[in-house]
Amino acid sequence: MTQIRIPKDSNLRFLPLVYFLPEEMLVKCPTLRRLPRNLHEINQSQEMIDLIGSDQFLSEIMDAVSALAFPHFGFRGWKEDYTGYSPVWILSYALPVWATLIEEVTEWGLQAMFKHPKGTDIPFFNPDYIKEVMSVVVKRGIAENDWQSILDVVKSMPCDEDFEQRKSRVRISFYRKWYHSRSKIKTVSLEECMEDEDNKIHEIEDTASRFEEKAGAEDYVERFKARLSAKDMEILELRVQGHTYEDIAEKLGYKNHSGVIKRIQAIKRLFIKYEQTR
Repeated sequence: MTQIRIPKDSNLRFLPLVYFLPEEMLVKCPTLRRLPRNLHEINQSQEMIDLIGSDQFLSEIMDAVSALAFPHFGFRGWKEDYTGYSPVWILSYALPVWATLIEEVTEWGLQAMFKHPKGTDIPFFNPDYIKEVMSVVVKRGIAENDWQSILDVVKSMPCDEDFEQRKSRVRISFYRKWYHSRSKIKTVSLEECMEDEDNKIHEIEDTASRFEEKAGAEDYVERFKARLSAKDMEILELRVQGHTYEDIAEKLGYKNHSGVIKRIQAIKRLFIKYEQTR
């Protein structure tokens, strides 16, 4: 069978990785989770084709695969305990490398994806299987690219900013730059979604003053969002989309926008409590 050739700069080459993600991770990726698991449905939808070509698609698949790869480098803690200046962070984002190696190890790639029975959904991979594959993939990536010497030096000479507490000024500064300024991708923080000088939210001190910095880390925020009720998540998502309090009140059946403001205040206080328990 003739192989399908995809341009090297096309996001489509990373589509198999979307279907490789564990279900619990995929549901936390608002753009990726919109993609049907039926390729025929994607092919019939210009909206889905445009979504695959978007910066947000690339951003989310990079972050997701990086999160799968990072634990297998042998470094302590989570990826969020490090800054993007750390070589191990940078290597975890080597998306083309992981896409190639995952296909070599599992034979799951573009060709296998396109051979999937027409009109049927692509099933989820078992989470334990994904973990085993990523362990093999990362070890192979380290060996084939001679990364081990780099990793050994990083382990022996850790940078202070990669091992201080998360609230360190160095890490906060990095997250601001990384999540709010990188490439052309726009990340809207929770603080920006809720900001309203008249609703007195900004009177909360101390931990609240770090709200924007913490909210800048997407993975951190996604874990917080998972704790919200369906109604609060709907309010937050509408704010992210740029709707006013009045719009949200009308869409969700509130008598007036003050009820929405109260829920936004409650969400922010929940975040503060969540942050204090980390």
